Amino acid sequence: MVQTIQAQNISLYDLKTKFNLHLAEDDLFFSEWMDDLPLLTDAEKQSLDRVKSNYLNLTQRRSMIESLVQMVVLSPLLDLAGFYQPPFEIEAETPVQISAENEAGEIVQGRIDFLVLRHQLWILVVESKRNSFSVEPAIPQALAYMLANPHPEKPTFGLVTNGFNFIFIKLVKQGTPQYALSNQFSLINRGNDLHNVLRILKRLVQLLG
Repeated sequence: MVQTIQAQNISLYDLKTKFNLHLAEDDLFFSEWMDDLPLLTDAEKQSLDRVKSNYLNLTQRRSMIESLVQMVVLSPLLDLAGFYQPPFEIEAETPVQISAENEAGEIVQGRIDFLVLRHQLWILVVESKRNSFSVEPAIPQALAYMLANPHPEKPTFGLVTNGFNFIFIKLVKQGTPQYALSNQFSLINRGNDLHNVLRILKRLVQLLG
């Protein structure tokens, strides 16, 4: 009997044992989040400073549910990065499904909060979480979605966030599937880490647009 696993319940151990996914050991595997990042304009920095101010103001009054995280933080970031303009397209709450190649035949299914497409090629998955939760548990869920990419010849990039913490992911499916993570960026750090997050997003636009 085929077993269905919800993506939000999957672990990194499950992804390794069921889908042969491994953490890349080469530091150069995911250099896109560090190298050749574009500079931001003063206007972009001011916009991001306002996003941070809006977020901190709201979190002092209430816990930020997922829809507010998307509206207050993610939407401005995607806009400033250029993902609302051609050649990119965005779909929300997109259902995905992957099947494990084993006797049990498990199926992992779920929905992606944001899916950015370039000519039907998945290039960025954003999985937002309530800001009261840690961002790390979202990593295997995002990886499960990214494994469903029907174009294994291209790398897939992801971003997981709970509204104030951000981690980028890179997945390569060719051969043995491998992934790597960026450092974690946070709005509670001094300065504004949203500047770094936007620079990485804009770098991905350069590479994949």
